[in-house]
Amino acid sequence: MTHQPDPSHGDHNHSEQSHRPPSFWRSRAGIYLIVALVVGGTLLGIEHRVHILDSGLLVWLPLLLCVGMHFFMHGGHGGHGSGGDKS
Repeated sequence: MTHQPDPSHGDHNHSEQSHRPPSFWRSRAGIYLIVALVVGGTLLGIEHRVHILDSGLLVWLPLLLCVGMHFFMHGGHGGHGSGGDKS
């Protein structure tokens, strides 16, 4: 029995589709690195909380959070859909 293409799926040619390599951050090593950085940052924050709270740098935390959220949520620069016409 041969496999017949289904006309309801349109004209898809799998050889024309570009395959991106998997992202490092979604791999097992990337997830372990993220967990290690979070744990290390938490331990540093706990150990040095007196210095952090007394320094006055806590005022800048909302600004840093906004920049970080913008970077990670939009995927860096160019994530706003300003790529132009792709046809």
